[in-house]
Amino acid sequence: MRPTIKLAYSDFWAGFSPEQNLLTNLLRKHFNIQLSDSDPDLLIYSCYGFNFLNYKCHRIFYTAENVRPDFRECDHSLSFDYDEYEGKNTRVPLYLFTYLKYLTKGNELPIASTPKTKFCNMVVSNPKGQERNSFFEVLNQYKQVDSGGKYKNNTGGPVEDKLEFISQYRFTIAFENSSFPGYTTEKLVQPMLVGSIPIYWGNPRIHEEFNTKSFINVHAYDSFEKVVSEITLIEENPDIYNEMIKQPWLINNQPHENQDYELLGEKLNNIVNRILNEHPVAAQNALYSISKKIRKKVINKITKKPIWYI
Repeated sequence: MRPTIKLAYSDFWAGFSPEQNLLTNLLRKHFNIQLSDSDPDLLIYSCYGFNFLNYKCHRIFYTAENVRPDFRECDHSLSFDYDEYEGKNTRVPLYLFTYLKYLTKGNELPIASTPKTKFCNMVVSNPKGQERNSFFEVLNQYKQVDSGGKYKNNTGGPVEDKLEFISQYRFTIAFENSSFPGYTTEKLVQPMLVGSIPIYWGNPRIHEEFNTKSFINVHAYDSFEKVVSEITLIEENPDIYNEMIKQPWLINNQPHENQDYELLGEKLNNIVNRILNEHPVAAQNALYSISKKIRKKVINKITKKPIWYI
């Protein structure tokens, strides 16, 4: 008999579904899950608000952003971080939420067969990625890069369907907003699934989980100009381009342990069983969390930076 757990979610991104997501699906393999916002046994919360302060139960923190977990507020964290923080953190990068089942070669989306008649694109709304902005300017001097997002838009307005848009291009600028070991969002995986070669920057250890023969790893070059030279070589030699497109995205086309659905399920099961038998951190540090909330809101008004970023 699987034990029953009352589960709640809070402070996630817009459109997040508590009923259907990676974490709920993994937990259902080991527990009978009852979604309940009132008196839950376990809260899984993210970084986009402070509603988690209303819960005194056991807490697991999940972040899709480049921020560190605060173990004065949670019993465990799920993040992109490689650091296990003495057993308190487990790596679950954002792209696993949507694209876990597509990671092995052969699981491309149907639009991957769209003819690649255009050179390179970028779809970005956040203007604060300085490295990404700089690279766009450098590559755009070689050949026009079509920008389909709000930033530097030159396509007549933001595109409605990002995947359909990038499926028309041989290359996609796939830079994260910032760089940190392990920080990998959906930006690398999306162009892979639609047959566009990603030009990737963000996680300097990306080579440990993805096959660098299947994309352009900007971290392997000491200048943007050398990256552009590599892109030029691929663009002007169809045989090199075709060989790159055929490459598996994962090393040996096999999931890394951090990308394995069954292993993730076992890890989450062990985490929940462990923390439910411990005293919840939330019961000990309520005053700390309230003062942190006030401090962040004050800084947010002054700097205009997102609260999760502060």
